[in-house]
Order: sequence, then C-alpha cells, then structure tokens
Amino acid sequence: MNEKVEVPVIKNARPYDVAPTARYAEFMRTGWAPSDLEGLHPLDVVTYAFTRRQVLSDAYPNIRLVIPSGNYKTRSNDTEYLYRPHSAFAFYSGVQGSDAVPDSVLVMEPKAEGGHDAYLYLHPRSTRETHAFYTDRKYGELWVGRHFTLEEAATVYQIETRNVDDIENLLRFSKETLLIRGEDTLMDKLISVHAREAEFQTFASEQRLIKDEYEVGQLQAAVDATGRGFSDVIAALPAAADHPRGERIVEGAFYGRARLEGNDVGYTTIAAAGSHACVLHWIRNDGAVRNGELLLLDAGVEMDSFYTADITRTLPINGKFTPAQRALYMLVYEAQLAGFAAVKPGVPFLDVNRAAQRVLAQGLADMGVLTVSAEESMQPDVGLHRRWTLHGVSHHLGLDVHDCDKAREENFRGGVLREGMVITVEPGLYIQPDDELFAPEYRGIGIRIEDDVIVTADGCRNLSEDIPRHPDAIEAWIASILG
Repeated sequence: MNEKVEVPVIKNARPYDVAPTARYAEFMRTGWAPSDLEGLHPLDVVTYAFTRRQVLSDAYPNIRLVIPSGNYKTRSNDTEYLYRPHSAFAFYSGVQGSDAVPDSVLVMEPKAEGGHDAYLYLHPRSTRETHAFYTDRKYGELWVGRHFTLEEAATVYQIETRNVDDIENLLRFSKETLLIRGEDTLMDKLISVHAREAEFQTFASEQRLIKDEYEVGQLQAAVDATGRGFSDVIAALPAAADHPRGERIVEGAFYGRARLEGNDVGYTTIAAAGSHACVLHWIRNDGAVRNGELLLLDAGVEMDSFYTADITRTLPINGKFTPAQRALYMLVYEAQLAGFAAVKPGVPFLDVNRAAQRVLAQGLADMGVLTVSAEESMQPDVGLHRRWTLHGVSHHLGLDVHDCDKAREENFRGGVLREGMVITVEPGLYIQPDDELFAPEYRGIGIRIEDDVIVTADGCRNLSEDIPRHPDAIEAWIASILG
C-alpha cells in the first residue's frame, strides 16, 4: 500500500492562496543542500543586555516579566510596514536590525532561589523539513527571508531560545506577571492586567536615561552616518533644484544613506525648503527646492541596533546665505551655544531651554519685533517670543528619537541632567511668510540647528561636532561637494 502523503496547511493564508498538492509538497522536501550558518559569534551587545536584565531582575523579584517585540503592522491589506521591534525588547534582548522577528517575546522567569532565567521566544527558521518555508507568507523563508534557527539565535544573543508557538505552555502556569502591554495581541489576551504595569513600563523607560558605553558608541555611529547622509543631500541639491518636487529628491538621498549604513531612518525625514521650514513637522516633502532659499533638513540614521541620531542643519540651496538669512541664522547659532553652555550634571533639564530661549528673545527684541522686553517675554505667563521659536530646545535621545517617554516627570522634563544622558540641543526661529511684524526679506525663513550631546562630568560633548554648523563652515562644506 502506498504511504499517504500529507497535504500541507497554509499558515496565514489569504483568500486567493491555493494549497499545494500532496505531490508538490513531497517534491519540495527533496533536493536541498545543507545551509547552516557558519562562523556565528555573540554580538557585542550581549554583555550589556545581560547587565540590563540583571538590573530589571533585581527590581522585580519573584515576578514573571514579559517583554514582547510586537506584531507586524499591516500597511495595505496583505503587505506590512518594515518591521521594527519595541524599544524595550531591543534594549533587554540585544536583537539587531533585520534579524528582529515579529511576535518574538523576551520572558524573564523568576527562579525559586532568586533572580530570573531569560528565555527568548521567537519564530525560528522554517527549515526544508517543514512546509512553512514556502507556504507561510508571513514567516516562511521563501517569502520573507531566512531567520535564525533556535540554536543560531542562542549563539548570537546568548539567551536560551524557544519556539514562540510554545509560549502558551509556559504562560498556562499562572503566576504574578508584568507585561509591556499593547504590543502583542496574543500576550495582551493571555496575560491579565496587573496594577503595576504602568510602573513596569516606567522602570523600563527610566533605565535608558543613562546611556552605557555600547549605547554611546551606537549613537556616535548613527551621528556619523547621518553626517554622511547630509553630504549626500548636498550632492543632490542641483538635481533637487531642477525638479518641481525637489524635496522628494532630498528625502530620497538621505534615505539611501540610512538604508545603506543602518536599519532605517530614525523618524520621517523633514526636508523643508523655503517657507515649508516654518512648518515644524513638514513631512509631505513634495515642494520645490529653489535657489536663493534655505533647506531645513531634520533627519537621522537609525543603526541596526535601533539607536538613532537626530540632527538638523539649515542649508543655503545655492551655497550662499543672503544677509537676512545669515542674520537670523547667527541668532539661532548663538542661542545653541548658550544651550550647550547650560548642559552639565545637576542642572535642571529645562535650564537648557531657558538659556537658548533667552538669547532668542533678546535677539528678537533687538530686531524690534518683540513688543515687550526680552526679560518680560521670558516670564512664564508672557512668552511672546515663542511666536517665532515655537518649540522646546531639548529632548532625550536613544533607541527612540524622543527617548524614555514613559519616565516620571520628576526624572524627565522636570528633573536634572545626569552624566551619561544624551539629549538634543535644537533652537529654531520660524518667520511665517505672512508675518508682517518682520520686514519682507525675513518672511518665509525657517531655521533650526540641532545637535546631539552627551552630558559629561563637567559639561557636555557634542557627538555631532564634525557636522558643520557655523554659516561660514556650511558654505565651505557645500562648496567642497559641489565645487
């Protein structure tokens, strides 16, 4: 009697998928050469991730901790956005770039003798002995590329790995559990809401306020790659100026660098030419890039480690600032210098903003557009200068472009700076095109200068110091690339 051949069941099937025949399924099992990965070694991040997990373990004894990477997010029916795991998962697991697999879960299981065991649950490679490698459109190798096997992942991440299909076997043994909720629909369903979940998220966020050596190195790499991306944009300026949607050429030039050297852009690039620079989050990027105007470029490369830069430079499209552009630019430049000078351990976080805003307010008063004194405008209940400055000057930076956002106010905006924090310093001036308080030559000019700094024992170090900032240096930079 002939042996019965199993007909494979398609996982994650779409209405129009056709199941393979039994003979086809059997044929697909045969004729494959071995394809194990050779020469794998632990990532540089593993010792740092281990230390981070130890801190977390000490904070939550005898409690199971569940940190999901998150599910796919659908973009258009059966296509997904480029996958990026939740930052807490990346921080504690060390999982990198395109090796991040949707639906992965880091579980820290409490031990009877104290501490936790760490388990990394993930979708392993669909090997040739399975049907999934060619039938599963979400995770199959012929659909989305190769994943690590469980053994390969354990080698790279130095965490015991398990198949995520088996995670319910662990979770059915009920015990006190904390979950980072809202990232994985199955985990949200299986794990009951705990009164300390918000506290858990806050702890995971605040642990990232002080950057370790690995994080600082990754942020520096992100900044350096971003500087090269800005040079790519300068090289593309002539082409951008020749196209009615030149901002898209700018955006594309930077995106190419981000994908070449990193995982992605850290946030949607702001490529704002002319008066579009007066729109703080201009991400339409569909306007013209005209000679004689300025380009405000706010962009950052996200590395495979998921750490991102956040840099802004304002560039004269034809390579030279006009007198009006230079006057406004120098006011912002001086405000940023004041912001840098305010950064030191023990200083209130908001003092950086106050220092930069004070310079901007005085400059606006000196220009005669501020109807009160700079001192009066700086009072909390006045703030008239903010008509042209609009936003705060600093935020934390790391795995997220606005990092540590679940931190408590007293440790965040209302707290003090500490050595090892990484923040932005980014003053700006934005003169709307219809603002009649300014002379016509200033209208429609938007300027922002943004750098990423680390708080040191006696001040700060500018990670992006090598990206030109002074207007003379910017003109020389553009000339060196365009001739």
